[in-house]
Amino acid sequence: MQGVGYRAFVFNLAERFELSGVVQNLTGEVLVEAQGVASALDAFAAALVSAAPPLARPQVVSCQPIPLRKLTGFEILLSAVAAQADIHIPPDNYLCDDCRREMLAPNDRRYRYPFINCTQCGPRYTLITRMPYDRPHTTMAGFPLCLRCRAEYEDPHNRRFHAQPLACPVCGPQLSFVAAHQRAHKSVGGDAALDACIAALRRGEIVAVKGIGGYHLVCDALDPLAIARLRASKHRPHKPLALMFPWQGEDGLQRVRAELQLDAVTQAALCDAARPIVLIPRRADSTLPDSIAPGLNEIGVMLPYSPLHHLLLEGFGSPLVATSGNVSGEPVLTDNTGAETRLSNVAQAFLHHNRPIARPADDSVLRIIAGKPRLLRAGRGIAPLEFDLPFSLPQPLLAVGGHMKNSIALAWNNRAVLSPHIGDLDAPRSLEIFEQVIADLQQLYSVKAQAIVCDAHPGYASSRWAAKQDLPLYRVQHHHAHASALAFEGGQGKTWLTFTWDGVGLGEDGTLWGGEALLGRPGKWKRVASFKPFCLPGGERAGREPWRSAAALCWESGLAWQSNARDVVLLKSAWQHGLNAPVTTAAGRLFDAASSLLGLCDIASYEGQGPMLLEAVAQNDFESRDAEAIGLPLHEDENGLLVADWTPLLHALRRDEVPVAQRAMQFHLSLAHSIVKQAQRIHARTPFDAVGLTGGVFQNKLLAELAMQQLGAAGFEAYLPQQAPCNDGGLALGQLIEAASKNISR
Repeated sequence: MQGVGYRAFVFNLAERFELSGVVQNLTGEVLVEAQGVASALDAFAAALVSAAPPLARPQVVSCQPIPLRKLTGFEILLSAVAAQADIHIPPDNYLCDDCRREMLAPNDRRYRYPFINCTQCGPRYTLITRMPYDRPHTTMAGFPLCLRCRAEYEDPHNRRFHAQPLACPVCGPQLSFVAAHQRAHKSVGGDAALDACIAALRRGEIVAVKGIGGYHLVCDALDPLAIARLRASKHRPHKPLALMFPWQGEDGLQRVRAELQLDAVTQAALCDAARPIVLIPRRADSTLPDSIAPGLNEIGVMLPYSPLHHLLLEGFGSPLVATSGNVSGEPVLTDNTGAETRLSNVAQAFLHHNRPIARPADDSVLRIIAGKPRLLRAGRGIAPLEFDLPFSLPQPLLAVGGHMKNSIALAWNNRAVLSPHIGDLDAPRSLEIFEQVIADLQQLYSVKAQAIVCDAHPGYASSRWAAKQDLPLYRVQHHHAHASALAFEGGQGKTWLTFTWDGVGLGEDGTLWGGEALLGRPGKWKRVASFKPFCLPGGERAGREPWRSAAALCWESGLAWQSNARDVVLLKSAWQHGLNAPVTTAAGRLFDAASSLLGLCDIASYEGQGPMLLEAVAQNDFESRDAEAIGLPLHEDENGLLVADWTPLLHALRRDEVPVAQRAMQFHLSLAHSIVKQAQRIHARTPFDAVGLTGGVFQNKLLAELAMQQLGAAGFEAYLPQQAPCNDGGLALGQLIEAASKNISR
């Protein structure tokens, strides 16, 4: 209801039905008082919901008769603070069609203005400093409205009535272009700044471009040399780069369609109001360089979502790399000085603007899995992401998420809010933004946390921060949080068998779990199945060095491990003596091992590189169709835990006479087959209602779809997360659900 032109809509609706009365914002709710003919009041009440503005999602909280007052006409009152705030923070919105048409109309006063907006588009979350959402409470407070903009702002018949980011070339934010080698000189502004940026990109330069939620590092997506320079200077040799395509053709997708395999689902996801990055398979005749996503079949693509992006892409005429403007793993940079300081070794130029960004918001990321868009990263356009809880909390809870892909969540009464993606908490700036988002969410929603929920791993930066706060602290086991997030989304009234597969998370027994099956429901999970454990030589280093997992599996099975590394003998000795070789059951490490054994990835330059290459090889080759699943032995240990033995996979992966694609597909098929066999064995002794698949491993489209298909064929109802990330980006939501379900906050 905030920031979507709802009061003006109510005003015009009341005039249409010839009603008198008032409408007023009350920090999250809208109070409407109307009087007139009974039939007109009924029609008016129905239209308040059915005919609401496109971005509005109104719900009638209460409707009651009131005493008749002597009123003439309909009035919009100034915002007021309600006795009990019910605040909803709107996410940043894409450029609407009306504003895009105006921006491209030569006779319009906002022609080619890169900050055009109205009540149906423009930034919200990244410029709000406090509530209620009025202009003085935004980063636009420093831009006084000119007379013409003020007239629009105060006219309830105008679609810019109380559009808080409202601006024009006379009174609003401006662009500036600075070449890295000319920072001591005066920058170029206005249209000249945009022209200079486009010229730099055509010269093959890398430009840091300030957007809505932070900077992008931008270069020509068709120039392999520019891409190579970007990768070298950002120390990002292999990680996929996101692309932004120009809006071309009647539906805007003409150029995208020429390079990528679009279907109805991917097309709808791309054109969604959130304008996320969507992972889409490339066409066989694509002109995009392989260096965009080395070794992978899919490319992350988005459409322009701000007026600046539209102008930039229209002027350049072809796709641009638009990767996060940050130091690897940190939140995206937001201020001009910080960007020039921290990106000076990467960018040859900077396209700034002078509208401050209150807090960073990286782009959201989706992948189509099993026919539906699945959220991999909640960010700009989607978050803050709100959820209705199936219970009411007696006190507000703050969940601080994990260490990697961190996001935080705040819950009170029957509401929960998941923050945008923050990043990995290894760097000081990541921790600064982590603390800022925690403070901002509580301040914006007028909610003060009275207890904190964190991961059970005491070494996570989020857990260490939580332990220092003077509040009650509740620790939730990593995979219980994953399972509870899925059960919340899929239906809490069910009994779930949830496969929680990821890299590693501290288990209840002190070992590193990651290939678990949990039976039950939030607050009552029981570990009923896992993988055969093995020891990881080098501990945490194995996450970026898949060869270590491969060596561990070979040594565990009594097989030789061939390597030219001089320290392998010493490493094996340490492994044999249990020195820095923690026990794990992680499915993610099995994928790492497979990628190394197939010669795809021994050293990963980014998280998940080995498993991603493994999936791509399996999907990308005709020979993979000849693969057949291998049955993995299942046995119960002394505690009744069902254990899947990965040993047969090891022998199959080492068969050099079999094509790599076929072995990669066989690996995926075998794990999907094992999921079904585990589900059948467990259901035979303890029936359950549905099977859940969650954790970072199930970002793997091939594995997830194989498992879903086979589970369905076996008669099971299967579920994958959709609304929140299945990876650690959704961990905070699961922490809230698990903690509340255990009644620890009551």
